[in-house]
Amino acid sequence: MQRRPERISTLESYLAYWVHYVGYRLSHELCREVRKFGVTAAEWVVLRKLHESGENGSMPSHLAARLGLTRSAISKLAKRLEAKELINREKSLPDRRAKLLTLTTLGGILVPRLAALADETNARNFRGAGLAWREKIEQVMKWIVRRDRLRFVPPGQCRVIPEFRSMDVDWGGDGGGYAQG
Repeated sequence: MQRRPERISTLESYLAYWVHYVGYRLSHELCREVRKFGVTAAEWVVLRKLHESGENGSMPSHLAARLGLTRSAISKLAKRLEAKELINREKSLPDRRAKLLTLTTLGGILVPRLAALADETNARNFRGAGLAWREKIEQVMKWIVRRDRLRFVPPGQCRVIPEFRSMDVDWGGDGGGYAQG
């Protein structure tokens, strides 16, 4: 019989626990907000990427690679978004076998509204951390993604809304303080 260790670390001592805990909470908050507009968080992500593609749209395989999803997942999301009349699925002119996903007019109107919700959620949850802390969190997360080749990491920094820059609070050098304000 294997002997149990006399002392094990607490669940809260694992950094991965805190990353998951906070990530889940923030994702859930955003999910609740975008559902008010009739889309899921996964659908919002696809809509946002299609908005970045502009009028040219994107092929499902390219979206899958950029988002770290399977083609099957993108196909299911595209069918749902097409049923909601938020995207069009058309044959690509250069390659008639390939499908091209583009935003409909309604999808194009919805994306900026959903982006504003995401910006508000981001600002509400990170404004007290200060710019240096936010940049460090972002660097570490992107480093893990690159190291483990989880998906493509776009260049540039996470979006910080200018009106929330003035609300930055320095937590102090040891990282043990709490946000104020």
